[in-house]
Amino acid sequence: MASGQQDFKFELSLSVLNHLGRNLYRNFVTVLGEAISNSWDADAKNVWIHIDRDNDAFSIKDDGVGMNADDFQGKFLKIGYSKRKDGKTRTIRDRPYIGAKGIGKLALLSCAERISVYTKKQGFDYVGGTIDNGQLDQAITDDLTPQQYELERVDADSIKGLSEGHSQGTIICFQDMKGSIRNSEKFIRKTLAMSFKFSLIDNDFNIHVNGRRVGIDDLKDLARGTQFLWLINDYEDPYLSTLDALRADPVGVTSKLPIKGFLATVVKPRDAKIDGTDERASVDLFVNGRLREKNILRHIPTQRILESYLYGQIHYDSMDRGTKDPFTSSREGVLESDKEFRKLLDYLQEDLVPQLLKEWDELRRAINEEGDDEDDRVSKRDRKAKAFISEAEREFSPDKGEPNKSKVDDWLSDIRKDAEYNVSAYVDCFLTENLLRKYIGDQLIALNARATNEASDYKEKEGRNLVRANIYYSITRSQDDLCYLGMDTLSVLSEDRERDGANINSMPLCRDNVMYKPIRNAVGHTSLLTGEAKDQLRMTLISIKGRVKFLLRKVRGS
Repeated sequence: MASGQQDFKFELSLSVLNHLGRNLYRNFVTVLGEAISNSWDADAKNVWIHIDRDNDAFSIKDDGVGMNADDFQGKFLKIGYSKRKDGKTRTIRDRPYIGAKGIGKLALLSCAERISVYTKKQGFDYVGGTIDNGQLDQAITDDLTPQQYELERVDADSIKGLSEGHSQGTIICFQDMKGSIRNSEKFIRKTLAMSFKFSLIDNDFNIHVNGRRVGIDDLKDLARGTQFLWLINDYEDPYLSTLDALRADPVGVTSKLPIKGFLATVVKPRDAKIDGTDERASVDLFVNGRLREKNILRHIPTQRILESYLYGQIHYDSMDRGTKDPFTSSREGVLESDKEFRKLLDYLQEDLVPQLLKEWDELRRAINEEGDDEDDRVSKRDRKAKAFISEAEREFSPDKGEPNKSKVDDWLSDIRKDAEYNVSAYVDCFLTENLLRKYIGDQLIALNARATNEASDYKEKEGRNLVRANIYYSITRSQDDLCYLGMDTLSVLSEDRERDGANINSMPLCRDNVMYKPIRNAVGHTSLLTGEAKDQLRMTLISIKGRVKFLLRKVRGS
């Protein structure tokens, strides 16, 4: 060595723990996820989570292989230690390893003031230690190195209730929760049921919360609200067998990507909400059974209505490529630069989501519910008419189980198309005739003798009917003569000033009214029109609306 030279080496401050993970994890379920993943990697068959709200504490226990003193010091407490460092990617039980970077354990420090770890191998005593975040903060302030900071020793007698019958595995106790445990047990169970699919790989792996196993029953509310289902590459999952409210057979989707999964839509957006929170079921990415990216559609926002109805799971196990880890340090997402992830996003944006948009819209319209109103294959007004009639039908449909339900529903189905057409046509008639009344009044067009007589006759007839019905109040907002005129007279008055002395049959509105009147009256009398009548009224209304819009251009400004 040359004179004046000396050896140098890295020296880490405990403050690195803050940057690596202690302040990185904000989601309580993410913290649970890290502990559950560690149990999975330890070949545990069971994970027991016990939440003690009264004492602001919780514990996580597993029956995995456990650790001895050397394992606890050299593996668990060694930040950055990876089980995959020797090229291993699977456990003794042939499970794919979840851990990769060796920093996920720091999540355990993020949610409580005191964290105690008790762990044992079969036939040995517990080893472990307690991390007190208050003491750790002081050690960071004092700029101590990890070698200068010692964990508190643990006393196995303090966990007698948890250790009873526990022959091997790890117990982690959390005390003095930061901000307390805000989530309800139901929320935690439901979120865990949606966030972990380890059972698809190993049926013997179970998660328990306060003594009850987490399972598909925790998702029954979501299952009941699910309406349509798409299966990607013949995906199978016990949860799918609970979807007994589907309104159509599942749709198969074939992808060249090595993915599997399902996508589903709910009846109403609220059906995807989670227990009164702001969170909702979304389309999530799983790798080897663990949730790796929640709501992947946020990377490809479509701004379409479907997103508020859609949830599902995409399993892409080949994204885990051994020692090359595509996941973010927080373990709550995937690096957007990852090539496999980009392939998936491109497939979603260019193929799968457009396919779902089209098929979902068709499926919804087939059962007379609103679909994607941005799909211009069906006009927005036709969609609204269909949705309006669908809602109205529910008020007439007998309750489930009533003997006449099938027959009445058949009747409703038979007149549905006519109702949709007549509602839309009547709105056109109503707007056309009332706009003409407004126009005549705005243009100060005087009523001729015919108009005055017509209004007088109608008022007299209305008065007799009101007396017969024992009604002694006005049923129309205005008693102005214009309000009692029909389309025959309105069309003449509207055209008269422009074509004074002209033949009535040469006036556009008057000419169109000849075709318009009988079919309009049939619509007003709730008749079921023939196809020819519908076509004729549709074409006539196009002409009438065009003329009315032309006349309205002459309306004086405000």
